[in-house]
Amino acid sequence: MESDSQKSSSVGSLLSTLLNEVTALVRGEAALAKAEMSEKTHQAMMGLGSIATAGAVLFGGFLTLLATAVMLLNEVLPPETRPWLATLLVGAVVTLMGVVMLKAGLKKMRAQGLMPNRTMNSLRDDQTLAKQHKQHVKEEMK
Repeated sequence: MESDSQKSSSVGSLLSTLLNEVTALVRGEAALAKAEMSEKTHQAMMGLGSIATAGAVLFGGFLTLLATAVMLLNEVLPPETRPWLATLLVGAVVTLMGVVMLKAGLKKMRAQGLMPNRTMNSLRDDQTLAKQHKQHVKEEMK
């Protein structure tokens, strides 16, 4: 039979081991979260750089096409409404397109896309493991 001091010693040893394991687990999860966020940030920055460069080139082409649209409308509209009506119509259409594109872009940039999913799943697994370990320790103490 185990004496009270041996039970106390084994419980103390189990608690000490548990504390060390939980501490190591938390440190590991923090390192994983940091690495994953760094990876996600790097991916986002590379994507944003590519988008910015493409946007600058597209903007130049788009401005040229807008100027062409204004010139074409000037040829079609009555002389008394030139050039203000042509620029107003083109400006209104482009502004409407910009609003639609902005809303679509904001929808794509939802925060959920930037969540560290692997870390969150790992933390859920760790929580389940800790509950199981707690139950096992309780059973050992009986």
